[in-house]
Amino acid sequence: MSKKIAVVAIGGNSLIKDKNHQTVEDQYQAAKETTYHIADMIEAGWDVAIGHGNGPQVGFILRRSEIAAKVEGMHEVPLDVCGADSQGAIGYSLQQTLQNELHRRGIKKAVATVVTQVAVDRNDKAFTNPSKPIGGFMDEAEAKHREKELGWNIVEDAGRGWRRVVASPIPVKVVELDAVEALIEAGVIVVTVGGGGIPVVEKEDGSYEGVAAVIDKDFASSLLARLVKADLFLISTAVEKVAINFGKPDQKWLDKITLAEAKQYLAEGTHFAKGSMAPKIQAIIWYLENGGKQALITNPENIGRALKGETGTWIVP
Repeated sequence: MSKKIAVVAIGGNSLIKDKNHQTVEDQYQAAKETTYHIADMIEAGWDVAIGHGNGPQVGFILRRSEIAAKVEGMHEVPLDVCGADSQGAIGYSLQQTLQNELHRRGIKKAVATVVTQVAVDRNDKAFTNPSKPIGGFMDEAEAKHREKELGWNIVEDAGRGWRRVVASPIPVKVVELDAVEALIEAGVIVVTVGGGGIPVVEKEDGSYEGVAAVIDKDFASSLLARLVKADLFLISTAVEKVAINFGKPDQKWLDKITLAEAKQYLAEGTHFAKGSMAPKIQAIIWYLENGGKQALITNPENIGRALKGETGTWIVP
């Protein structure tokens, strides 16, 4: 591809601001605020593929499913289908708000959401040690019943009750890659690998089947950035810059670091929290190790300034 391509991974904070702003309308407004800044990128000449988180949204879908099953006897929704549902709903908000903003600016660009499957290795060691909590809390009796009848992996969660846990395997293939690349080449802004993609495994005959798992959205966006040979991998998150020694007297904000420095900081294990910044740094390391040109971490409202070199944390080979 000869275009100037950026893969942008949007964090959950871009869709749900806080516990008091979780409704569909609230999420739409949050999407609108985020896509305004992505429109700045497009106006500056970037072709963009957008990945996004979906953790809270999948949690809502599962909870509705659980309640409907208990109260009305409705069937419950499998986890992979919850992921597909969330891709459609979040994609709708992102593509419509971005379409509206581009129209307001007089920019003629199409936006499309691709419901995207992402293949994982069925032998990934994560499947032997499920650790990602999903769904609501259960009492012990219900937990044991579901463990026996449905084969769920169940853990007790810090005295709050019992929860289902699933694997979080590494993504290895974007199934709809050809379609995504064709859309980018045609100048379409693509929303894809939502929530890390719908986890699937490839069978011996080449067909796919969904699995109960959760893929890290930054890892999936990193894979996409490598596959489309993106010129920029941008992770939009809650902070304007990355810091080392965060919260300590010697805290230091990072403006620009090299791949080697990023690997060193990550290996030291004290700078980046495992549930937040560490996977973002790891995703960028994989991107740069596989021919990536440059990566950027900043918050949505500072994307424009960061691209001008005024803020954000840049990570380069």
